[in-house]
This record gives sequence, C-alpha cells and structure tokens, in this order.
Amino acid sequence: MKSYRKELWFEVPTRRALINITPEVQSCLDESGISEGLCLINAMHITASVFINDDESGLHHDYEVWLEKLAPHEPVSQYRHNGYEDNADAHMKRQIMGREVVVAITDGQLDFGTWERIFYGEFDGRRKKRVLVKIIGE
Repeated sequence: MKSYRKELWFEVPTRRALINITPEVQSCLDESGISEGLCLINAMHITASVFINDDESGLHHDYEVWLEKLAPHEPVSQYRHNGYEDNADAHMKRQIMGREVVVAITDGQLDFGTWERIFYGEFDGRRKKRVLVKIIGE
C-alpha cells in the first residue's frame, strides 16, 4: 500500500470564507499516483473546517446566515473564551461544520455524488492556516 501526505496552505483575507478546494485535492491525488484507496482531508486549525456539499452561492449564503445565528460573532463579550481572543464563535462554527472528510478513490478520481465538492471553511481568517491531505491505497 502507498501513502501520500501534503499540506495545503490558505491565507484568507476575510474573517470568514467558504473555498472549494476540490481541484487542489484532485491535484494531490494525481501527484500521489494512487488509483484505488481513501483520501482524508482535514483542517489543521480549530477555527477552520473541511466539509462536503454543493458549490452553489445561495447555499453558501444560507450557511453564513445559519452559522451566524447559531454562533454569532458579536457581542464578543458573550463568550468566556473571548477573554483571550475574539474567536469563540469560530471554534463553535468549526464544531458544527466538522473537522474532516474522507473520500473514496476509484480509478484515480475522487468518487463523489453528482454535486459533491470539498470545501475549506474559514471562520477566523486573516492568517495562514493549513489543510492536511492524506491518501492511502494502491
């Protein structure tokens, strides 16, 4: 069995963003030479997420509104964690959206449903963060 590891780095200029990273992950798969196996993609920061969903702008807007209702950024004084930083809401948004995804690899391709794409969710941006891509298989 072969193993491949690569870190993807992102520096989002805004506090929050949803970025389709499917092409970058497919490039990793192409580099790996693995045609059958599994691909793990995970955010290496506790204020960012990796998830799978549709790449549709209306849905992205709906996520932004929904997440802000569940864990509003302001007032920052509502969170005990914010005695250290002002990103408690980002930790909670990450918890909701998840840390990682695993995608099957079939015939050298990410084996998705029709509209599935991989997203990096940034909830406390404006600094460099990384995503781990780990691929195992043959």
